[in-house]
Amino acid sequence: MSSTVPIPFSEPPWLMGLPSAYYTESHRAWQKTCRTFVERTLMEGAPAWEKAGQVPGIHGLPGGLRVEDFDYLHTLIYTDEMARIGTKGPSGAITIGFAFGLPPILAFESRLLQERFAPDLISGKKRICIAITEPGAGSDVANIETTAVRSDCSNYYIVNGSKKWITNGIWSDYATMLVRTGGSGPSGLSLLIIPLKGYEGVTMRRMQFIGQTAAGTTFIDLEDVKVPVENLIGQENHGMSYVMKNFNHERLTISITVNRLARVAVSSTFEYCMKREAFGKTLIAQPVVRNRLARCGAALESHYMWVEGLVYQVSKMTKGRANAELGGLTALAKAQSGMVLNECANTAVLLFGGRIYREIMGSRIPGGSEDVMLDLSIRQLLRLYQVKTKELGFHSRSSSKL
Repeated sequence: MSSTVPIPFSEPPWLMGLPSAYYTESHRAWQKTCRTFVERTLMEGAPAWEKAGQVPGIHGLPGGLRVEDFDYLHTLIYTDEMARIGTKGPSGAITIGFAFGLPPILAFESRLLQERFAPDLISGKKRICIAITEPGAGSDVANIETTAVRSDCSNYYIVNGSKKWITNGIWSDYATMLVRTGGSGPSGLSLLIIPLKGYEGVTMRRMQFIGQTAAGTTFIDLEDVKVPVENLIGQENHGMSYVMKNFNHERLTISITVNRLARVAVSSTFEYCMKREAFGKTLIAQPVVRNRLARCGAALESHYMWVEGLVYQVSKMTKGRANAELGGLTALAKAQSGMVLNECANTAVLLFGGRIYREIMGSRIPGGSEDVMLDLSIRQLLRLYQVKTKELGFHSRSSSKL
């Protein structure tokens, strides 16, 4: 039994000693392993690393979990524990590129390409990032302008264009990059594995932001870059469908990370308010302070339980069904995470202070900006309703063509 009582809102309910139907002994053991890893390797150094914009080499990652025991709840636990440091930079430097750049290679490519790239990436000898966003195409992914044209000899794609806001790009040997190989719109896009560091025609420069400074956000210029045609992931002009399947994973992990950042802000403020005195009594004794903390706590815990439920559903569904059924809700949960962090970080600054405020905009935009996610969620939910209605032989009440 712990010798200390946790601060209110400092942990999700299942770690506050409350019953949960979700977690097995495997999950609980994994949580302890991840927490030990974070405490030993990240917690103390994270503020300095974020200030410096660089994370030193991290040797070893949490282990002891059998592959056959792994499910998406283990992902939730790992992601949540990594965000306990209260900033997205150091954890993002370690995981984001692999988390989003490698999965398309494993999911959609031939065994030959997997054998060429996966061993060095999984072992950490090489690094990879995901490169989708451009200066003129952020959440509007269908209008990507970076082109990949077949060479006269048909052995290469010649790639020209720019990518912006690419997390981990500056350190990456490769990028899983969305490029235009066909006509306009989403049906003309493909995914290529693009060599980066030291590769002819590739220029990269570090970008500086108010938050997540240690994650290596990068601007990439590509000028007549020759990429072997064998580096095509899956089929040509099918890249948009691959990216959309990857987006659900990205948005769900963003939701988990951002929720924990909000939790750090609220619980740290709660702890401070129990000690800080003003006008002859502690801040926590002031009704207006309690009201602010209550609003933040309600938003925080409601969002966590929603995300936790989504994660459980993903763990019990096939990938295809989860993408179809949960895409709209995942987009909505991602948008909501930024709103929750905004409220919690603002309250923390008013009552206490803290660096988490810098992470707000870097949480509301990546993975699809907030307004786009809100609209996308309704469009996908409407489309799912119409498909299911049609399958039952009924006519949908809505004639919308969204």
